[in-house]
Amino acid sequence: MLKGLMFLCVLCSSVEQKIYVVLNETVPCVRLLNATHQIGCQSSISGDTGVLHVLETESDLDWILSSGPHPPYMVIMETAFFNRSVMMRMKNSSRVAGVAVIISKTGLADNFSPHTTCPNQNTGVYSESYGSDLANCNGTVWNPLGNGLSYEDFSFPVFALKDENQTQVLRKCYEDHNQRVNGSAPQYPLCAMQLFSHMHAVTDTVTCMRRTDLQNRFSINPEVLCDPLSDFNVWTSTRPLNNSAKGHAADESVVIAATRLDGRSFFWEQAPAAEGTVSGIVTLLATIQALYPVTQEAPPPRNIFFSFFQGEAFDYIGSSKMVYDMEKNDFVIDMNNVHSMLEIGQVGLRSGQRLWMHSDPVSRQNKSVDTEVSEEEGKLSLFSHALSRSQPLPPSSFQRFLRARRIPGLVLADHNTSFTNRYYESMYDDAENLNVTYPPGLTPDEQLVYETDAAKSLAEVATLVARSLYLQAGGEEKNLNNITADPKIVAQLLYGFLVQKNNSWFRSLLPPEVTKKGVNSPGPPQFYIGLGPRVHGPAHSVTRFVQYILANLTGTVTNLTESQCQNPSELSTENKDDSVFAAGFSRPHRVNN
Repeated sequence: MLKGLMFLCVLCSSVEQKIYVVLNETVPCVRLLNATHQIGCQSSISGDTGVLHVLETESDLDWILSSGPHPPYMVIMETAFFNRSVMMRMKNSSRVAGVAVIISKTGLADNFSPHTTCPNQNTGVYSESYGSDLANCNGTVWNPLGNGLSYEDFSFPVFALKDENQTQVLRKCYEDHNQRVNGSAPQYPLCAMQLFSHMHAVTDTVTCMRRTDLQNRFSINPEVLCDPLSDFNVWTSTRPLNNSAKGHAADESVVIAATRLDGRSFFWEQAPAAEGTVSGIVTLLATIQALYPVTQEAPPPRNIFFSFFQGEAFDYIGSSKMVYDMEKNDFVIDMNNVHSMLEIGQVGLRSGQRLWMHSDPVSRQNKSVDTEVSEEEGKLSLFSHALSRSQPLPPSSFQRFLRARRIPGLVLADHNTSFTNRYYESMYDDAENLNVTYPPGLTPDEQLVYETDAAKSLAEVATLVARSLYLQAGGEEKNLNNITADPKIVAQLLYGFLVQKNNSWFRSLLPPEVTKKGVNSPGPPQFYIGLGPRVHGPAHSVTRFVQYILANLTGTVTNLTESQCQNPSELSTENKDDSVFAAGFSRPHRVNN
């Protein structure tokens, strides 16, 4: 995808292979488009070159931005300097050709979230016409630590460096040729670096998709300028639904249990999303494992519909598509089949084992909705110190359902007001942030089955959710003792999603053709927590793996439905705002050595 990240030392031989050292294990910041503008990063068409300078002190920053005699500079920075203040100063300077960030926990700040303070601000349920006093996070600022860096537009390339050995090569080149001596400027020859991440997409999604369409129609060798962000939602149910029929399902009432499948960070595909996403995925999978046997032996009157939504980080693409299909009678059920909804949000960082139930105060002004929500709260409270509070819903897929119909529902989370997660939508929301740690000396196979405190905690949440869903679906209380999530399953899921994807348990769940070749590519099975462009589809995302795990836990066929926003040209005026509802992924330009 990316040809490489390179540095040039002018003292080396003229032979190209000795001049250039290709740096592997790099992760780019990419360009993304929405309905109105572009965000992210990119290089010029032939790449950008600058004199290498390592940013370690404030004086280094002053040298780069004002006093250094050899601009433009390629800046190598440690984590401590990767913040909004520094990046915005570089953005506004003509002396910076590119940035490479060393991924390290050394000097990591107590918090770092490149997302906004009000995630998915313009595409939730709250607006001037619905709960206007709650819109734009007026009631609660959910992510107060957000610095908005992921939503800036940088005209130079920005990469993350993951290989420590190659980072040391860069440092040595800088120290040998570029480092100041007693404050004096270094003299030529100097060490320089070249970054390639050119992307053809510009302006906004509508413009880029139109240009791509023109290429496809009139060019002999058409080139895709941008790809819609798309993937698939994964869903299953305790009772089979007729997948060939569309629209209203007669005599069918469903309770939806949902969570999100994707996360993002400033650097593409570098989003572990441990608390932000994985805690919800693991909890819902463990919920299904706990519920499924009982629902087959003693089925409740209502069907329980489990859904994993893909694309929620980009303004609820997955849930929006499902609601859209329901309203167009192009799904196995419609909104009239939905009895109620329970969504699992961020649940991995509980304080004092408490959980919070969030409901929508606007829809609860309807007496019947309020009664149903109160009953749902009561069922959850039977099994936990779950607490409720009247305030707006946090960012959640449930908001997209409320935009279509005022259905009863709750969002379960580990936070009352602001997120507990200090690294929301960043590359540092990882296993360590979720407290997934192991005693020293364990082998990989021993770590796989080791029940960490995080695994035990999420198993408790899954048990709570499973039992409350069973009651919400009309099941009998006498069967509740048979519904318990397995902490070993949770431990294995956490290990697979956050520590080592290529492990013996994950491999045992995958079809033989997948384990032989990976997923559509050679090598062991790999995936990332995030949304892919259409050319990737579910091949490199978590989608297929969740589908395989579900099939293993239930022994049934699970379903995929496309997760993609409607054609950008069909977006309503309401959606043409500063959101990424109509996001487009632009491909990096290939550059040869």
